[in-house]
Amino acid sequence: MNTLTTRRADLSDLDVLAPMFDAYRQFYEQVADLELARNFIALRLQRSESLLFLAVNSSGQALGFCQLYPSFCSVEAKSICTLYDLYVRPEARRSGAGKALLLAAHDYAKAAGVARLDLTTAKTNLAAQALYESLGWVQDQIFLTYNKRV
Repeated sequence: MNTLTTRRADLSDLDVLAPMFDAYRQFYEQVADLELARNFIALRLQRSESLLFLAVNSSGQALGFCQLYPSFCSVEAKSICTLYDLYVRPEARRSGAGKALLLAAHDYAKAAGVARLDLTTAKTNLAAQALYESLGWVQDQIFLTYNKRV
């Protein structure tokens, strides 16, 4: 049986994280750019601007990652985190890696006293939505999300 574990990633994981982050960006129709992916992840880790978690199998192969960005909720006057990135390699999908990463993010947030985790996903990403909802995530029915390019 191939066991799955999750752990917090650090700079020593950059060679494993960068290709997966590049593939994640390509899923969202961005041009492949491994150097950009590597630099972006390296800076987030060096500056302690995000937390990354890896899902690995018993052979030590990375199956996926998730990335949290710490933030705050002014209304609740508490810390929150945005789970911005969740990626599982195509060959590892349906292995439980995505679920394990979401649970690792939740466990971190609970231990850190974070009030809430937020995420957004593509309206067409039905598989991810089903996973989120199976773990108790609730789709917001009150607020709309807006963006403005700068």
